[in-house]
Amino acid sequence: MKCYLAIDIGASSGRVLAGLLKNGKLEIQELHRFWNGAIKKKDGLHWDIDQLFIEIKTGLKKGFETHGDSVAAIGIDTWAVDYGLLDANGKLLNQPFHYRDNRTDGMMPHIFETIPKEDIYQRTGLQFLQFNTAYQLASEIRDARPELQQAEKMLLIPDLLNYWLTGRAVNEYTNATTTQLFDAKKRNWDFDLIRKLNLPEKIFGEIIDPGTILGTLTPELQKELGGNADVVAIGSHDTASAVAAAPLQSKNCAYLSSGTWSLMGIEEPKPIITAESAKHNITNEGGVCGTIRFLKNIGGLWLLQECQRNWAEQGDTLNFIQIAEQALAAEPFIAFIDPDAPEFAHPCDMPTHIQNACERTKQRIPKTKGEIARVAYESLAMRYRSVFQTLENLHGARLEQLHIVGGGCQNKVLNQFTADALNRPVLAGPIEATAIGNMLMQMIAKNDLTGLETGRTMIIESFGTKRIQPENPAPWDDAYKRFREINYG
Repeated sequence: MKCYLAIDIGASSGRVLAGLLKNGKLEIQELHRFWNGAIKKKDGLHWDIDQLFIEIKTGLKKGFETHGDSVAAIGIDTWAVDYGLLDANGKLLNQPFHYRDNRTDGMMPHIFETIPKEDIYQRTGLQFLQFNTAYQLASEIRDARPELQQAEKMLLIPDLLNYWLTGRAVNEYTNATTTQLFDAKKRNWDFDLIRKLNLPEKIFGEIIDPGTILGTLTPELQKELGGNADVVAIGSHDTASAVAAAPLQSKNCAYLSSGTWSLMGIEEPKPIITAESAKHNITNEGGVCGTIRFLKNIGGLWLLQECQRNWAEQGDTLNFIQIAEQALAAEPFIAFIDPDAPEFAHPCDMPTHIQNACERTKQRIPKTKGEIARVAYESLAMRYRSVFQTLENLHGARLEQLHIVGGGCQNKVLNQFTADALNRPVLAGPIEATAIGNMLMQMIAKNDLTGLETGRTMIIESFGTKRIQPENPAPWDDAYKRFREINYG
């Protein structure tokens, strides 16, 4: 038996999990779970990266205590775009900023005055999101932050954590592609774009492919943790790992990585960079094993997470099952919002923001918690339909079904809404897709799997999927017309 340790850190929590390969099937054990989230400092929202590394070490120590010499490898995946800056001695100059910090407000139009938006898209093939690394770094130029002036290297979050584990400072491909500073066709940093943005070229380091063995743990960590293993640069962008674990049954299937963010896309052999893909702001991000993740970011369950947080602060603590049950009991199709509207992007009084958006667009205002949640769920399903149809058109063939992976695939209400809205079958699972995809790439690096297709077959055999058929799509067709006609402003 071999053991693979996956460190999977999302925007709200992190876990260290063990994957045990037995007789060709994978079993998952959770070793350690910890909180993650924004911390407020005088200069804005940051990540507590030092505490995250302490939690990682705690989880790895438990892994070595439990599985000893059977631990074959370690891999880290996290969210994208955020980074740490290192000085000439390898010291972190500041706690990394959180992508929801407002320092990037207004940066995109400012940049477009210098470099046309169309030119940036043709180079990078990346969708425009105001928190992309390019705009974060540009804000440091604008604010004359001393850290950027002192920096010798920029490492995205999983690269930084891998550096602390191994001492090797490199940039992994899948996460580098999310920066909007990466040439999608040449598969390297776009130094011409970097120069036009007046960013220091020296901070952009070597690009390595997912599946690269970085080395073993540093001697100090071996002693502290009581074990050693190879550290693998897997698909370190969590979505890249989640998609790796999506058991796509043909090239004509779409996937949805469902969590705080929803990321819907298709897997392609090369970037799709056209006027039509630019019009719809669809992204080309690097995948594992030479694939391209042609996808769109959608607001996701962040809407419900913020509602839950606000209701809890008011003394009404509801879990997500209770919220979904109240939504299902509420009247359908009373109003819609745009899940991707900027007003919902930052931590806020989400229920009130949803109500205000409905009032502003001259729709019925949801009053109860169930009505508010139903508006959020139905609006997400409608947005899924819109993006699904766009992907289908750009793919050039009918998409047969949607594979939903990640924590959101447990949401039965949203799954059924999605199947009805798309009028396509939905396959839900695996839940732990990101960690499983992380482990899959570790196995490929260690020659325990021959490739992505073999790995996906193993995933189906190990975890299975649940099929959700459309039940009543006709009312969704009529409601979708309303959703598209609303002027969200």
